[in-house]
Amino acid sequence: MTSPELIERCRELRKNPTEAEALLWNQLRHNQLNGWKFRQQEPMCGFILDFYCYKVRLGIELDGEVHNNPEQREIDKERTLELEDYGIKIIRFWNSEVAENIENVLARILKAIELRQKRPHRKISDYIY
Repeated sequence: MTSPELIERCRELRKNPTEAEALLWNQLRHNQLNGWKFRQQEPMCGFILDFYCYKVRLGIELDGEVHNNPEQREIDKERTLELEDYGIKIIRFWNSEVAENIENVLARILKAIELRQKRPHRKISDYIY
């Protein structure tokens, strides 16, 4: 069960997105990307995913300059591995990529969706005993 604190934090993040998050959300919301439904600032396994497509279990993370820090990179890597243990594929983009070449970002998201459709993936309920 998701804690009330995590849910509140998701709400705060939705109200105050980064510039890159707002730009990408504008392209993903209302099923605009080939009909795929995304959620914004989605709580998942104790983490908050910037964007999440439930149907193919794809999480999208946008990274700013802080993610260049080696310590933060290690945290991101462990977080990604933990989410992937639950069958959630994580793809990452730099904020600058979104700002400078959103068409390429969207194409890479669609490619990731295509790959997820071809490969079976587990549901979180498969991991609950």
